[in-house]
Amino acid sequence: MPPIVEIRNVSGFVGQEVVVQGWLYNLRESGKLLFPLFRDGTGIIQGVVVKSAVTADVFARVRELTQESSVRVTGKVRADQRALGGFELDVSDVEVLQLIPLDHPYPITPKEHGIEFLMDHRHLWLRSVRQRAILGVRHEIIKACRDFFDERGFTLVDTPIFTPAACEGTTTLFEVNYFEDKAYLTQSGQLYNEAAAAAVGKTYCFGPTFRAEKSKTRRHLTEFWMIEPEVAFAHLDDAMTLAEELIAFVVERVLARRRAELKALERNVAPLESCKLPFPRLSYDDAMKILQEKGSEIQWGGDFGGTDETILSEKFDRPVLVHRYPSQVKAFYMAPDPARPEVALCVDVLAPEGYGEIVGGGERLADYELLVKRIEENQLPRQAFEWYLDLRRYGTVPHAGFGMGIERVVAWICGLEHVRETIPFPRMLYRLTP
Repeated sequence: MPPIVEIRNVSGFVGQEVVVQGWLYNLRESGKLLFPLFRDGTGIIQGVVVKSAVTADVFARVRELTQESSVRVTGKVRADQRALGGFELDVSDVEVLQLIPLDHPYPITPKEHGIEFLMDHRHLWLRSVRQRAILGVRHEIIKACRDFFDERGFTLVDTPIFTPAACEGTTTLFEVNYFEDKAYLTQSGQLYNEAAAAAVGKTYCFGPTFRAEKSKTRRHLTEFWMIEPEVAFAHLDDAMTLAEELIAFVVERVLARRRAELKALERNVAPLESCKLPFPRLSYDDAMKILQEKGSEIQWGGDFGGTDETILSEKFDRPVLVHRYPSQVKAFYMAPDPARPEVALCVDVLAPEGYGEIVGGGERLADYELLVKRIEENQLPRQAFEWYLDLRRYGTVPHAGFGMGIERVVAWICGLEHVRETIPFPRMLYRLTP
């Protein structure tokens, strides 16, 4: 029995007979030759079926194959620089696991389809070259993040998805029934991360987060994934340095390991190759001057919108860190700047090329009395935050961290126009299926 081989590994089996398990991607016929393209999730390889070299039954089975029919193919690997991927498979036998009938063909054909049709068939659209390339880059980004923190002594601590109160404001909560009570889907693992940081020093969590924003922009999902580090005995500058080092590490890893996927996406990698440390840093005040010089009508005290972020990021060839926003536009737990209490010790990292915020974080409020005041000012339920106040009662220290949205990073690195392609099954304002 020939070995079963993944297409990405056929280079190690030149001249040998192997078995490839997968699906028919395309089929071309030229006289007594058939040229089926097979895919298996790791790559695509062209098969060559010579009528005189196989039985009539094998030739007929291949000729009748339809798009996405599942097969088990036996053949000899041959190197050919002209072929897709540099190798071909001289087919000797094909076992058809399922033949998709002509009267009910695979819905996604090589022709153009509208985005709503493709999103309705997302479960099948994932099989396309483009979508598989995006999934590969996403995988690499997530692995790079994990490696970055693991190699620096961080401990992964899982935080809950059901929470008793808001973290990022009460207007974007998804409320759910929780037995006889009510709970909310988490907006962030950060508050629990702060407890973990006091236990292990340096921690991070990685998981789904939920925001009930009625937004239809190209940057928003209602369910997305964040990686969130938190560090005890850290200040704003420490969080900014950690964020830029993480981003540079992730970009370098993707460039090193996923060039083929970026090529499949037709991504111009020059902007990514410019993503070198250090990144520029701007205060909110300096950013305001730039925006007003460019004609923005934003006034001091307002939060930046997508257009404002694009204007700022266009000035730089790499991500830019904007720090010390007005406290009024940031979450209740942000520490104020001792020199200017009206601004918070916070930072947003804006990706270049108009992709906007990919990181948000800063130094947390460590003062018990001030934190109580902030909870009251924001009209948050005191009882739900008693455990959080305990962190300030028992051994409080300066601490800082941030959250990085995986989907926005995927969109930027892949050069995608919309975040809906960055996650296998996106959840948006008007999209809950498939």
